[in-house]
Amino acid sequence: MQLVHGPNYFLPAWAPRGLVTVHDLSVFKYPETHPPERIDNFERRFGSSLERAEHIITDCETIRGEVIDFTGFPADRVTAVPLGISEAFQPIPIERNAPVLAQLGLPLTGYGLTVSSLEPRKRIGHLLRAWRLLPSPIRDRFPLVIAGAAGWKNESLHHEIQAGTEEGWVIPLSYVPDDILPAVYAGARVFAYPSKYEGFGLPPLEAMASGVPTVVAKRTCLEEVTRGAAMLSDPDDERDFARQLERAIDDEAWREGAVSAGIQVARDYNWKRCLNETIGVYQRVMDSRRLT
Repeated sequence: MQLVHGPNYFLPAWAPRGLVTVHDLSVFKYPETHPPERIDNFERRFGSSLERAEHIITDCETIRGEVIDFTGFPADRVTAVPLGISEAFQPIPIERNAPVLAQLGLPLTGYGLTVSSLEPRKRIGHLLRAWRLLPSPIRDRFPLVIAGAAGWKNESLHHEIQAGTEEGWVIPLSYVPDDILPAVYAGARVFAYPSKYEGFGLPPLEAMASGVPTVVAKRTCLEEVTRGAAMLSDPDDERDFARQLERAIDDEAWREGAVSAGIQVARDYNWKRCLNETIGVYQRVMDSRRLT
């Protein structure tokens, strides 16, 4: 008996039925943040995939609820299966990290970090403007490092990044290879992820696993996924965002608790658990077929 899983929204056209993973609904909720060709692809393929889907997997409970409301699927046919993070993300002593950080031109004394594609939904512009509001001694000591893919719809963002770079408090890294990314995380003083909307949010968990205090956006699934171990902020209020970032950098009592809690929460997200729970969904679909 064949079972087809479309792990990224769509079932192949040749599959009469199967299950799909829907990571988020951003194409429908925030179409202005996506390239036109992606929207066209969803318009052509997503409805057909749903019509043939026997079950939907999401990455978290927040998105599971959204998918049930959006698609009308029965709740027992939509299951949240959390993603996992690599064991490579862990606290790394600075003496081991130093060669990689030196190679990238990063300070050994720490820095702010975000790891994200440069696309509108990630709100990196909000982070830049909040970082600019930090007291100059903090901003000078801890530059903001921006790592991630080129993204889209970001011409003005590139201008802001360039301005901060010329002023000396932004370090743009572009894409960072997987083999050195753990070192980049572990060298950070604080990690910030002000995304407007996420389906799960791997980067904050990778930062937490690396022993880095983390600040994430309110009113997103990041609240669910980080389970109270990350500081919550409203990036739309850039002055408040700056105050939260300053606290995350300077408040040693909070930082100590955030490091411990973050490592503990991140341990729960592993690929073995993801695999086992996904197989469990497969079994439920197969059992359901046998009953019909």
